Amino acid sequence: MTSMAGLSADVVVIGSGMGGGTFAWALARRGIDVLVLERGQRLPKEPQNTSAEAVFVQRRYKPDDTWYAEDGTPFAPGVHYVVGGNTKVYGSSLPRLRGRDFEGTAYPSGISPAWPFTYADLEPYYVEAERLYNVHGTPGEFEPWRSAPYPYPALEHEPYVAETLSRLRAQGLHPTTTAMGVDLRPGGACIRCGTCDGFPCRWDAKSDAEVCALDPALETGRVRLVTGAFVDRLETDASGRVSRAVGALDGEALEVTGGTFVLAAGAANSAALLLRSGIANSSGLVGRRYMVHNNTHIAAIDPRRTNDVIFQKTACVNDFYDDMGDGYPGGTLQLIGKVQASMMKTHVTRAPLPVLKPMAARSMEWLVMTEDTPDPVNQVRLDSSGQIRVAWKRTNYDRHELLLAKAREVLKRAGYVAVFEQRFDISMNSHMCGTAVAGDDPTASVVDATCRSHDVANLYVADSSFFPSSGAQNPALTIAANALRVAEQVPA
Repeated sequence: MTSMAGLSADVVVIGSGMGGGTFAWALARRGIDVLVLERGQRLPKEPQNTSAEAVFVQRRYKPDDTWYAEDGTPFAPGVHYVVGGNTKVYGSSLPRLRGRDFEGTAYPSGISPAWPFTYADLEPYYVEAERLYNVHGTPGEFEPWRSAPYPYPALEHEPYVAETLSRLRAQGLHPTTTAMGVDLRPGGACIRCGTCDGFPCRWDAKSDAEVCALDPALETGRVRLVTGAFVDRLETDASGRVSRAVGALDGEALEVTGGTFVLAAGAANSAALLLRSGIANSSGLVGRRYMVHNNTHIAAIDPRRTNDVIFQKTACVNDFYDDMGDGYPGGTLQLIGKVQASMMKTHVTRAPLPVLKPMAARSMEWLVMTEDTPDPVNQVRLDSSGQIRVAWKRTNYDRHELLLAKAREVLKRAGYVAVFEQRFDISMNSHMCGTAVAGDDPTASVVDATCRSHDVANLYVADSSFFPSSGAQNPALTIAANALRVAEQVPA
């Protein structure tokens, strides 16, 4: 294979997920020469895409990658090294953060700090991101203000879901539709199947970064993509600017020069790259303030009703987002994709499938999500052998316990006699953020309000590393909106 030394572009983007793919699209429409480096390959379209056994049990699309907890315990991280990144298998939930999330919140056991820009600053880019990613939705009572309607109407609830929501409304709750990125436009590719959440899409109907942003960017001729490209470090010149990225491509040397470099490898790997490079860390905060949301999957069982739903992920409950009745915020309850028995078995390993199948047929699955607050003790670092180590303890978890109790209460009132929990552990880290935090003070942040490094003038961050706080909503749309905002700041 020919060495990949000598590659160059005006802007080099490292990573092709929601941040990197959207960033490349935004630069392409400005006519800027862009090179995207992705360590993985394109995820194949194949029958296994819709196999729960292949995806969840065999982990067919997960990388052969091992990270370590602070005590040395190895774990397989919840990341995907493919073109499009984690968006290839995400659940396509694309809500906005709320205005309060940008302003900062004092919790009984922690502080969620303010961002260096406001919801109003980001709102026009939310509108643009919703259009780019074909978001379907209907404004609910607890959603933030918006300057434009959703591009497409919300997904309809199937009868089983609609009946459950009526039982929740009878309790005084206000369930609403989930903002979803799927191609259910007239003539769209979505067939509304049962293998969307957590699965790759064989029909390119999921609003992922490859389909909606990167491939259209490549079609302009302004963007090039190199797959299988692992960037080991960034090197700076005498002026302190990044001059090149070096690494490997299938065992051959990789060397890329450019005018501007953009990190979009994900919160852990972007931090690891900066740490290996020894740059952009005058604050000492690279890798620190690692956040992953406080998440729990729950399966609510009603043995009297068979859940015949195909596409379950259409509803959410945000009544407790700003106040759980004690003056402090809580979080969100979201339906997730319908769980199959073989998927349950990956968690309840000792239960036989014949027992799990009737349970799965009568269960309804939700995600309970609350905010975790940043703590410098929680961090991504490199050990002496260069391996990623994650120091992590749950923060603000008292709020999560309270919301879990609320969820159990309202579901049991709705007729569910048993509620089973799967609390996320260190390996279930799909909402990672905060490892290169944005702020106005260079001593207390890694990048500024435009997500440019305080230390390195031609280095930007486009993934969730910049998040000063996590809020309690899925981060993907915020990553995309911010990438659109920041891409305007890059010199042509």
